[in-house]
Amino acid sequence: MTDPLETTLRTTDGVDISAVHVPGAYDDLCFVMVHGFTGNWREERVQKVIGRLVRFGGVVAIDMRGHGRSGGASTVGKSEVLDVAAAVEWARALGYPRVVTAGFSMGGAVVLREAGLSASGELGTGRVDGVISVSAPAFWYYRGTRIMRIVHRLVETRSGRLAMRASGTRISGEGWSDPAPTPPHEAAALLGSIPLLVVHGDEDKYFPLEHPRAIHDAARRSGVRTDLWLVRGFGHAESAISTDDLDRIGAWARECVVGAEG
Repeated sequence: MTDPLETTLRTTDGVDISAVHVPGAYDDLCFVMVHGFTGNWREERVQKVIGRLVRFGGVVAIDMRGHGRSGGASTVGKSEVLDVAAAVEWARALGYPRVVTAGFSMGGAVVLREAGLSASGELGTGRVDGVISVSAPAFWYYRGTRIMRIVHRLVETRSGRLAMRASGTRISGEGWSDPAPTPPHEAAALLGSIPLLVVHGDEDKYFPLEHPRAIHDAARRSGVRTDLWLVRGFGHAESAISTDDLDRIGAWARECVVGAEG
């Protein structure tokens, strides 16, 4: 196994994205791993995910715009689809015949939108072979839990954005997009032949179970091959997911994406 390769990708709207490629046990599949809000690929919680997924394929991980060592400012899910598309294109350039995006929390919403928009032709790049969405919201601008109301105050106020900048996350001062981007559950319905795995914990304090169910139901009604895992005792995203569940996710990708073509 060769050493990880760090690089800087350039999105179609001109933002520099910090990325790393970690070769895995197989060279026929690459996971594009997308962190949640305030994360970056160098964090221990993200490294835990990478360390398990490499048992099932290579991994390309990125810092979304406004996070870590990437440029730009976070749009909290709108323009980040271009960051994912750039990572998918790099995975293809590295020679991987199959690419699966795997996103957590905000990253889970972003990979759904990126895959749906690419499959429908709206994005034009970044078509993938599978999507894994973990702990993701189904709807934009959700305020139904206490912790998400706090997040909204941080995003919407100047003092909140300054506090986030001090902790390493740079948020765009333009506010929420109006009109809102395509909601994740609607994007899931655009996947067509791309298989989807939705993973969510029954102890998630950010997004209750109506979110994964809405994503799964929208995809299923449109004929997408979709699996829904509601995990007992699982909280939220990278910090809480177990290595056993990460191994199950990796095995799902090999079975549904690689095995389906074997």
